[in-house]
Amino acid sequence: MWTPFSVLTWQRNCGAEEASQLQLVEREDIDDEEDLFESIDRCINAGDVKKLQDAGIYTCNGLMMHTKKNLTGIKGLSEAKVDKICEAAEKIVNFGYITGSDALLRRKSVIRITTGSQALDELLGGGIETSAITEAFGEFRSGKTQLAHTLCVSTQLPTNMRGGNGKVAYIDTEGTFRPDRIIPIAERFGMDPAAVLDNIVYARAYTYEHQYNLLLGLAAKMSGEQFRLLIVDSVIALFRVDFTGRGELAERQQKLAQMLSRLTKIAEEFNVAVYMTNQVIADPGGGVFISDPKKPAGGHVLAHAATIRLMFRKSKGEQRVCKVFDAPNLPEAEAISFYLNFSVKFF
Repeated sequence: MWTPFSVLTWQRNCGAEEASQLQLVEREDIDDEEDLFESIDRCINAGDVKKLQDAGIYTCNGLMMHTKKNLTGIKGLSEAKVDKICEAAEKIVNFGYITGSDALLRRKSVIRITTGSQALDELLGGGIETSAITEAFGEFRSGKTQLAHTLCVSTQLPTNMRGGNGKVAYIDTEGTFRPDRIIPIAERFGMDPAAVLDNIVYARAYTYEHQYNLLLGLAAKMSGEQFRLLIVDSVIALFRVDFTGRGELAERQQKLAQMLSRLTKIAEEFNVAVYMTNQVIADPGGGVFISDPKKPAGGHVLAHAATIRLMFRKSKGEQRVCKVFDAPNLPEAEAISFYLNFSVKFF
């Protein structure tokens, strides 16, 4: 669970028995917000909360996911002030050791969102996981974006229908999102297409910097509304365009790592599923027995960031095959999972 401070500030309880404890106080319950500015070692004032929000930090959990170096880089936050803020946050959220039993209990909050394909759901242990990054890579027209559009709808199903009962955020780097494609999918699931489209927030990214900034702004939406899915289609396209020189590879990978780290934090902070598509590149070392060797773009940086990696490939007609390429809790297996035809019922 995440602890929001978008409308909250921290203040010490002045009771004699709880003088050292922190409590959350809603702003509308505070008569004079200027009282919060009296001493940084007594509270986190409203002005500092605003500075954190401007930097894309909206929850206590999100705060603890940033290094002090990053926090001191926020204009107006000194090192001493950051120390006090972190000290206050540590009293509210536990970022230390927990038992394996507690970790198992936390896993119960994970939701598996149906893909619309029974075979693919079985392959994934029930569907796309929240609090995790699922990467789908494959050549063009292998079904990656098709699945993204389907997840836009299935995520909005109630949990008793294997949905996520939440909204969807879609960051499009290649211009492939089509709202008109959502309509037949929604109708197939028996949902109102207009309502489904209203629950999808969409943004078209044109540079890798724009893509990263869209993630920062998304935290504000997720802190106030229930989202269950973030789609980035595709995660690598703009990095391959904006970094073209031979000497720019190291910088590209560093910037890519920063963006992937942000995606990981969003997934865990708000318990949303991150589904990102990835392109493939030629693999000269793929071996002589492979007719058309390919590997996912992004190198080891992207490979380590993804929780679950799925490889898509074309099959007969409009059938598509999905293979578990890498996952911490799934066996390596594959399934003929879905079709490109939206009129086909997956179940």
